[in-house]
Amino acid sequence: MSAKPAAELAVGSGIARRLLRQAADAVPGVADLPLHSVASGWDCDVWRLGADLAMRLPRRALAAPLIRHEAQALPVIAPAIQSTGIRVPLPVFVGEPSAEYPWPWSVVPYIDGMPGISIARAERTSWAEPLARALRALHVDAPVDHPVNPVRGVPLARRADAVAARFRDLPALSGAEEIWQRGVAAPPWRAAPVWIHGDLHPGNLIASGDGLRGIIDFGDVTGGDPAYDLAVAWLAFDTRGRELFIAATDRRYDSETWVRAHAWAAAVAVLLLSQSDDDPPYRLLAVETLNEIAR
Repeated sequence: MSAKPAAELAVGSGIARRLLRQAADAVPGVADLPLHSVASGWDCDVWRLGADLAMRLPRRALAAPLIRHEAQALPVIAPAIQSTGIRVPLPVFVGEPSAEYPWPWSVVPYIDGMPGISIARAERTSWAEPLARALRALHVDAPVDHPVNPVRGVPLARRADAVAARFRDLPALSGAEEIWQRGVAAPPWRAAPVWIHGDLHPGNLIASGDGLRGIIDFGDVTGGDPAYDLAVAWLAFDTRGRELFIAATDRRYDSETWVRAHAWAAAVAVLLLSQSDDDPPYRLLAVETLNEIAR
């Protein structure tokens, strides 16, 4: 199956440049900076804006609330994460819909480096400790008005039917299904919801050299069970990296949380496997993760 939904609106440089006029007072000179397209993801197109900034423009209506979620959450959570040395795209401006463009959009810092998905798994080991520190800083009690995400950080039982349907379409993955079922059967998160990134995988990690530089794409940010984020132990790392990552969380999470995290890794891998026929890097991520969860 196709990985990426089709864009509902094609945004060219002319529309992007005209939208930037909204930011002229808040970010002087921004409307005249060099502008070029650098990425088109599931939810947003990204335009490089000068040397240090980027525009995030939703490419479909379902993605539009994600810009609002980032604008609500990142001013609250960014300082703690960035105190660990990991950058996040804290918006410097949030734009409003226009006659040409129907959704909110944002200007964010550009975090220079390589997407983690383009770096071999064995070369990510040095990211384990800094990523664990960043998540310890992120996973604190979320306020009652945190953005709500219906599928990220929720009790696993709430997603059991949807995930079971994917396993029925991929019957060879019985081992992964057993891991998922153990997570469903494990006690759920009973403490107050904590902030979670909600889409933590190598494609949303930025690295330079052998160092982790940033975590991007907080559109799915919400409050809930941190196990959803901790699935990155299998999504991003090999055995050695995973051991270092888990050790660096410094006993912050109990064994039941790690059971659920293992299960979420299985669920995400199966989702990617079923929807990434046209996206080789994400299909490879799915295959590698299925190998890792079986270890």
